[in-house]
Amino acid sequence: MPAALTRRARRKPQAGAERKAGPQTESRASLYEEVTRRIVAELEAGRFPWVQPWGRVESGGLAPGLPRNALTGRSYSGINVLILWSAVIERGFPSQGWLTFRQALEAGGNVRKGERGTTVVYADRFTPEAERQRARETGEEAKAIPFLKRFTVFNVAQCEGLRPGLAPEPVPLPEREIVPVAEAVIEASGVDFRIGGSRAFYVPGKDYVQVPPQPAFFEQVNYYRTALHELTHATGHPSRLDRDLSNGFGTKGYAREELVAEMGSAFLCASLGIVPSVRHADYLASWLDVLRGDNRAIFRAAAQASKAADWLLARHSEAQAARADHPPAEAA
Repeated sequence: MPAALTRRARRKPQAGAERKAGPQTESRASLYEEVTRRIVAELEAGRFPWVQPWGRVESGGLAPGLPRNALTGRSYSGINVLILWSAVIERGFPSQGWLTFRQALEAGGNVRKGERGTTVVYADRFTPEAERQRARETGEEAKAIPFLKRFTVFNVAQCEGLRPGLAPEPVPLPEREIVPVAEAVIEASGVDFRIGGSRAFYVPGKDYVQVPPQPAFFEQVNYYRTALHELTHATGHPSRLDRDLSNGFGTKGYAREELVAEMGSAFLCASLGIVPSVRHADYLASWLDVLRGDNRAIFRAAAQASKAADWLLARHSEAQAARADHPPAEAA
């Protein structure tokens, strides 16, 4: 996304306009269109917004990682990952940490004068009181109204005077063939994971993943990128996150699910410190077809990819906690 969504620090968010039904709908539609247009432009140029050219840390580059709030340490998710990754790469920021204008003040500093912020979004639903009253009178279920709110964040590199001790940058993994944390995520998923053959795939009907052995990959780290791609597919099983996995090859539904798996793998890789890559660049034409026909498709796919990554990482955290509570007995 070459031109990230930006605004100047001194401008106020147009929150008032979004409270009314008409402007809210128009604003939401224009935001979907704006973000989708930028991602389509990236894909048309042969660049994948969820696979960023992270540099080596020792040469001044960033370690792989999800963008996060520098005050709370919480990672951003969904479409905001793509927006903030784009801003980091486009503007050469040396950090994945972000703050709102007010949070910069809370952190003891401020946003430097004249800095341009980056617009991210928050999606939710609310139920107006009038609708609640109607539901009480009729006995029907109250209908919630979706809303999309914009707000502005600034990279910590755009701030000054911040107190020390804010959420630190991720520590890069050492270069090695075996990545223990990725192995642990695969094991903790509980998915039937098989190694063998020459193809990587997930079989929804039998609920198992299969990938070729690691030495079969030209770059052995691609074994993990591929494994995480297929595990993202597996999160769509009815017993997990229940996505529609029934679409045949060549359909738009199939392309949408591949888009979810590609971004899910990239989000997982970033969380684990593995440099993401594109595994299925041959789907580019079908992805463009989906995005051009539906300006909300990238929002839905990014949200589903975040949910899939969160599901797998949560299982990993649970397994770690269980091992901590019940350490293995020492050999006699």
